[in-house]
Amino acid sequence: MPDWRGNNRMDSLRNIVRDGRVSLMFMVPGCNNVVRLNGKAQLTAAPDVIQSFNNNGKHPRTVIIITVQEVYFQCAKALMRSGLWASEDESHLVPTAGDFIKETNEAFDARAYDDGYGDYAKDRMW
Repeated sequence: MPDWRGNNRMDSLRNIVRDGRVSLMFMVPGCNNVVRLNGKAQLTAAPDVIQSFNNNGKHPRTVIIITVQEVYFQCAKALMRSGLWASEDESHLVPTAGDFIKETNEAFDARAYDDGYGDYAKDRMW
């Protein structure tokens, strides 16, 4: 699993170095089936491994190598009861990143920040 630029989850990488046990949960919007994976992980910065994750000339800084020990379905009842995928989109009720920044700086143009972030981020993602 590549550690693409922008992830910056040093806490997760540190956890892998300290204790190689990992657990991943895979969820697909609209699907109540959840797959859980348990295993061991290690980090590598080996050039050949990093090169294998070429994405338009960009490469991750490190790669997490996962050895799978268990794979199973997580019970779907909680997702079914919650109606997680059936609810209306309520994202408009959540403050934007620009809104958060504006709380600490009244002069900050939150709308311009939020509207322009997609273009800003496009060239900075993996």
